[in-house]
Amino acid sequence: MMLSRQIFWRNIISPKQTKNQGEIMAGKFEIYQDKRGEYRFRLKASNGQNILASEGYKDKSGCNNGIESVKKNAADDKRYERKDTKSGKFMFNLKAGNNQVIGTSESYESVAARDNGIESVKKNAPDAKVDDQTA
Repeated sequence: MMLSRQIFWRNIISPKQTKNQGEIMAGKFEIYQDKRGEYRFRLKASNGQNILASEGYKDKSGCNNGIESVKKNAADDKRYERKDTKSGKFMFNLKAGNNQVIGTSESYESVAARDNGIESVKKNAPDAKVDDQTA
């Protein structure tokens, strides 16, 4: 009885915790190489959903610089360019201080879903760990 009660409360109080360890899962950046050999990153939320993707970089150092720029700029709402797609959906770009796009979202069905995506980047990016899948 005691064990099932602990599992119940752990899942109710903090659904972002792992079931095995009770640790809070944070968002993470994944570095990978695309088919052309360029380095890219994607930011994943704590639930594993992709919330931001980068352009291609010729070398890994440029990709790492892009991640640092996302971490630096993510909290500033003025850095988000909210856009409508040609197909009637909604997306956003995160821009650096020089107005260069450093990350692009997926397409969302509603403005509210897009805005939730922005909030997720703000929440996850600053402290996200980097998972280099090319190493």
